Amino acid sequence: MPYPVTGPSPSPSPVPAAPARRGVLRGSLAASAALALGGVGLAAPAFALSGRPRAAWGVQTGDVTASSGLVWVRSDRPARMVVETSATESFRRARRHRGPLLGAGTDFTGTTALRGLPAGEQIHYRVTLADPDDPRRTGEPVTGTFRTAPDRRRDGVRFLWSGDIAGQGWGINPDVGGFRAYDEMRRLDPDFFLCSGDAIYADGVIEPSVTLPDGRIWRNVTTPEKSKVAETLDEYRGNFRYNLLDHNVRAFNARVPSIVQWDDHEVRNNWYPGQILDDPRYTEKDVDVLAARAARAFGEYTPVSTLHLPGGRGRVHRVVRYGPLLDVFVLDMRSYRNPNSPNRQADDTTGILGAEQLAWLKRELAASTAVWKVLAADMPIGLVVPDGAADFEAIAQGDPGAPLGRELQIAELLRFVKHRRITGTLWLTADVHYTSAQHYAPERAAFKDFAPFWEFVSGPLAAGGFPANALDGTFGPERVFVRAPERANLSPMESPQYFGEVDIDGHSGDLTVRLRAEGGKVLFSKVLRPGRVGQ
Repeated sequence: MPYPVTGPSPSPSPVPAAPARRGVLRGSLAASAALALGGVGLAAPAFALSGRPRAAWGVQTGDVTASSGLVWVRSDRPARMVVETSATESFRRARRHRGPLLGAGTDFTGTTALRGLPAGEQIHYRVTLADPDDPRRTGEPVTGTFRTAPDRRRDGVRFLWSGDIAGQGWGINPDVGGFRAYDEMRRLDPDFFLCSGDAIYADGVIEPSVTLPDGRIWRNVTTPEKSKVAETLDEYRGNFRYNLLDHNVRAFNARVPSIVQWDDHEVRNNWYPGQILDDPRYTEKDVDVLAARAARAFGEYTPVSTLHLPGGRGRVHRVVRYGPLLDVFVLDMRSYRNPNSPNRQADDTTGILGAEQLAWLKRELAASTAVWKVLAADMPIGLVVPDGAADFEAIAQGDPGAPLGRELQIAELLRFVKHRRITGTLWLTADVHYTSAQHYAPERAAFKDFAPFWEFVSGPLAAGGFPANALDGTFGPERVFVRAPERANLSPMESPQYFGEVDIDGHSGDLTVRLRAEGGKVLFSKVLRPGRVGQ
């Protein structure tokens, strides 16, 4: 990954001017609303040093396997992180894991690796923050739980996926109970949650209120960091903290481990490496500078295993091996892509993944022994996603003929899967703010050297809804199901939020995909059989 996520801080940005009266009012509303959502303070840690360390932002776990996982926490001041794990809620015979010192260099966040865990078991954990100068002076422990991946096929696996959180100006609305979809997902008790990108909207301003077309008022919790586009490291950090103000998110994180990837809004809309912005909202025009700051904040606030590699540099793309039934291939379609363009070049070795990531993906797919191989993509394959009047943001560009531009790289990957007879692949994504199921088949396609496969889209989880995108015929997609609004940027009051469910049966190996709408309704269901190159 070309953007460092740990190590020295980026160059400091100019100190912003004193906030205007409107910004002060926003801060007051944020503080009062945050208290209503559970008492999470918004003051910077340096200004809250009395008492004992607190972990008011909750806990979360990530990249859980059959024997390992990561635990995350944020303190309100310098502290030593200590994690205890146990097979029971009573924490009898607890095992102690000494974590890092939490300080200003990581915005008082920290991640502790848990190793040697039993497979297929419910793990209870508690995080204690201790004063680094007096270990006896500790804060109130914060507890959570998660299941490790099974090491037996017959145990089965069930997980959820979605993306697109706090976007298009639709933030935490206390009048409707905040991000309610998180509570619904928590009650389904999945093994883990796959966050398919746009985990924050760093370029999305959250106003105190928005008037809907029917006259209703959508009211937002606001914070200073959400009053402008993120440019500084602290502003990117504040975007991650914003989502954690929601009590549904914190309760979900304490019970359900996540596998997180990023897309564009973790930095800014439709970004690519080397881009120079022509956007008056930004004083920093170099996207590479913004991306480095964003990547650092992403690494501080998400428990991602590959972002903590030796040497201080990490990457988002990785494989999370979840027992004999499932490998999750987490892709990064941002960090290595070429510039957005008309996307019709006849030769393209960079594409959307970059040559190195594509080679990595081929090796890992060929080596996988899992029954199912989920390709977790932060952008869809055959949906046309424009960037302005002439350029394109994703893979497709609307030309239904032979592969061009970024399609060439996907064609190479699909050909590889077919010729190596790699079974059980399916694609999961979010990004477009509606839910759909596409089946790709060579008999309908201009490019025919691939095996049929499915792509499922689900989202947003807490953002605006948008109409369905056009399809590109190069790989022969058929839209088997779609549920999307008729107009752009419908609020969560006007359009349900969406998430998907994947359920792998341990006895038959069958994989069932369910596309769900907030409110408990299953909109579409599809059963896929194991052991096939194409479906």
